[in-house]
Amino acid sequence: MTETETETESLLAAYDDQMRGAPPTPPAGVTYEKDGPLLRIVGGFRGLVSGPRSLGVRGAELDRLIARQRDFFAARGEAVEWKTRSHDDPADLTDRLREAGFVPEDRETVLVGRAADMAVRQPLLPEGVTLRRVTADADMRRIAAMESVVWGQDWSWLADDLIGRVASAPDEISVHVAEADGEVVSAAWLVFRAGTAFASLWGGSTLAEWRGRGIYRALVATRAALATARGVTYLHVDASDDSAPILRRLGFEAVTTTTPYVWSPRAD
Repeated sequence: MTETETETESLLAAYDDQMRGAPPTPPAGVTYEKDGPLLRIVGGFRGLVSGPRSLGVRGAELDRLIARQRDFFAARGEAVEWKTRSHDDPADLTDRLREAGFVPEDRETVLVGRAADMAVRQPLLPEGVTLRRVTADADMRRIAAMESVVWGQDWSWLADDLIGRVASAPDEISVHVAEADGEVVSAAWLVFRAGTAFASLWGGSTLAEWRGRGIYRALVATRAALATARGVTYLHVDASDDSAPILRRLGFEAVTTTTPYVWSPRAD
């Protein structure tokens, strides 16, 4: 095994050990539950189910575990996402999820990098663009409106999610916007995980006319500097195909992939 492969295996092991659960403090209106090996998150935009690298159940027992999650959220009339990783065991988990009515969404690359390596990069912004950390409810709604434009969908739920996170645990999240002439053109947030060596980078969506001008990289550097100041060793990102190449050029390592499998009452 090469030195690079050894480092990647080490990063993946740290990710599996420390990043399989949820942030320490649930947002307002969200609860964490256990069902066997699974963490079940109830409330928010939609339910979420996540497990360890090896679930420890197979065959009919696994089918029953999957059905319990689907039926739990069906009784609530809510959608649920089962977060899978490509190195999960058993290998037929995704096949069984499909059989139970779960549908895969876009695959993302799980990247891990050393926070100190990212923090040394001086943020360079286009003329007229400024970065600002925000906590006000109104700013969270502006972020959600910008995300709705980027994705062509109603992302108003994001405002409630961010507002709830800031209200419940302000020390565990740091939300940042890039603005030009008073308009939010990009936004991203950093989520800390107490008791681990990690913090996670989320968001990073940018209006189409502002892409390719260094704003995303500046937001990464700004959050990395904040993470380093808090003693964080590693940064984690679930990256889209658009973001992954940028992050790899910055020094992040791809350790696995993740695909959300979603069951929805509407689909059923």
